Amino acid sequence: MENIRESILLKFLCYILIPIMIFILAISIIDVSITSQYGEMEGPEEYAETEEFGMEYLATLIHDIRNIKKDKSQLGKVTEETTSKTYEETSEMANETPYDNYSEIEDESYDYPVYYEISNYNNTRISQYINYIIIDKENKNMFTNIKSNNYPEEINKLKTEKTNWSYQDGNIMTNINTINQESAKYITSSYYSVDNFEGYEVYSNIDPSTLSYSNSLYVQQTVYNIFKGHENLPTYLIPLSTISIIVMIVYLIWATGHERGKEGIALNSIDKISYEIISIVIMFVIGMMMSFALASIETQIPQKILVSVFLLCYLIGYACLAVWVSTTIRRLKAKQFIRSFLTYKVCRWIKIMVEKIFRRVTDKENTNRKVTIIYWGFVAISIILACFIWSGIGFLILIAFWIWAYYKLLQYNKKIQKINEALRNIYEGNPNVKLNEEELEGTLKIMAKYINDIAGGFTNAIEQSLKSERLKTELITNVSHDIKTPLTSIINYVDLLKKEDIQNAQIEQYIAVLDKKSQRLKKLIEDLVEASKVSSGNVKLNMEVINVKELLNQTVGEFEDKLEKKNLKIEMDLPNENVLIKADNRYLYRVIENVFSNISKYALEGSRVYIKLEKQKEEVYLEFKNISKDKLNISAEELMQRFVRGDKSRYTEGSGLGLSIAESLTELQGGKFKIDIDGDLFKVEIKWKSER
Repeated sequence: MENIRESILLKFLCYILIPIMIFILAISIIDVSITSQYGEMEGPEEYAETEEFGMEYLATLIHDIRNIKKDKSQLGKVTEETTSKTYEETSEMANETPYDNYSEIEDESYDYPVYYEISNYNNTRISQYINYIIIDKENKNMFTNIKSNNYPEEINKLKTEKTNWSYQDGNIMTNINTINQESAKYITSSYYSVDNFEGYEVYSNIDPSTLSYSNSLYVQQTVYNIFKGHENLPTYLIPLSTISIIVMIVYLIWATGHERGKEGIALNSIDKISYEIISIVIMFVIGMMMSFALASIETQIPQKILVSVFLLCYLIGYACLAVWVSTTIRRLKAKQFIRSFLTYKVCRWIKIMVEKIFRRVTDKENTNRKVTIIYWGFVAISIILACFIWSGIGFLILIAFWIWAYYKLLQYNKKIQKINEALRNIYEGNPNVKLNEEELEGTLKIMAKYINDIAGGFTNAIEQSLKSERLKTELITNVSHDIKTPLTSIINYVDLLKKEDIQNAQIEQYIAVLDKKSQRLKKLIEDLVEASKVSSGNVKLNMEVINVKELLNQTVGEFEDKLEKKNLKIEMDLPNENVLIKADNRYLYRVIENVFSNISKYALEGSRVYIKLEKQKEEVYLEFKNISKDKLNISAEELMQRFVRGDKSRYTEGSGLGLSIAESLTELQGGKFKIDIDGDLFKVEIKWKSER
């Protein structure tokens, strides 16, 4: 069942077959209707020989005579001047007195006054195509739509034309069998309550081939000709096509919206268009097709082309209707029908906006509440006061209200500025902020409470951090002091052992290891103590003017042996003049020493070390560059942390504190210390403010 329901081919066939079956059903119904109207259509070869044609023909003549009878008093009032009127003017006259627009003409060929029908105002009238002469014997007037100089001759012509009908002295003379003496009496009495043409003589004829596309007689003739000569369609086609249409429509209703590989109802791009818009567009197209089809009847084109036009309009109209019905079904099944209306979306948007405004007004914690109330209150009061602006007092009140509103906005903005200032202080690291909550109200009061709580929390956090840092420093200092005492004893005893004359080589090796490790432990403890002091700021600086160039040369000389041992070549780029900064000589030396110590431990043997010193505007720039012997699998930020080394291993002699101490000491002296890593390239940048 699912395969049948999701079959695209089956749905396509149904959409194709439905218009065909509807066409068959329509033709069958028309055939039955025509058969019931004209009989089996095996008799007359031409429509002009049918009873229907005779009834239309006779009805037109009777209609004209009745109008002549009704408005005899108006005859003669319409003169030749009417012929000079415009089409619009004569059309208005025709609407006032239909079919009675005659003008008397001079004619010596006939004894009675002749009234000529000026113009035909309605192209759909059948009488436009009937040539007639009607003689009112009682009033001795003649009415006609034929212009001639010899009306007796015209009467003879009308009596001898192929399709003619005449009435004279109670007798009917015609070659139209359907409106002979007996049938004409029946037609007049049945349809128009007129027993006969007493008091009138009527002479007329019509040429059916001259009928245009704009009247009912032509349409009936066309339908007759289409069905004439064709065998009647089987009557069982009506129920068969009806059942087929119903079955296919039911299937499409059941299957529409279900597609293979998709769960639920599958909506397409058409279903996303607002329902009113697509309905209006489709109804407009269908209306255009209907208008085009009806307009084509009035155009004199061949019947085969006319049928093609009707078929094209029918198919386009059906396609539009199918799209409209299918999208309606999909929307209903997906429960999106109401939501797809543009009206619904607009109403929902209005509802959301109203609810949002209502929430803003009722929610005391919403920052937009007061703004919304003030703004719309301002608008409402301004409108009310503007209505009385014509009076001087009303205008003054409106100006005063505007000034008051501006003052209130300034006051509100002043409170916001206080809050903003408090936030800026907290952002800049000053937690000693206290806002007076009693001076504020509403949302601003709540914000002030939050800011005070945040400031208090920051103060507590800073105090806890400082306390923790002090405890940590004290712990490191105390532990270092406790370790120093036994370590000093170990170092002293190792020195004594080294002075003894020990013959055992193995013991001498043990003493050397003890000496090396104890010295390393001593250095580590000293670094710990120093790092603790630097981080806590417990360092006394003796600031003085120092020649960095001289200090740099001194440090290079001290590390010359270590650097030569690693086969490291120093490449120095120093300025000719002295470079002076203000710093603590001892701690500045410690910074440079730690950098050189790091280079001597971790630089690639046999490589170059680049040192560059220069003055950049008002700054002194010192740069160290070397190639690392180990892969630098660490970031610069991590390398600056304590107890971290570039190789992330524990086999080197460093403590991992050198660079961290160098950075802290540099910053304490007002400088900047930065590390940059690019592959295996290790670079240190140090900047100070220049003294000259």
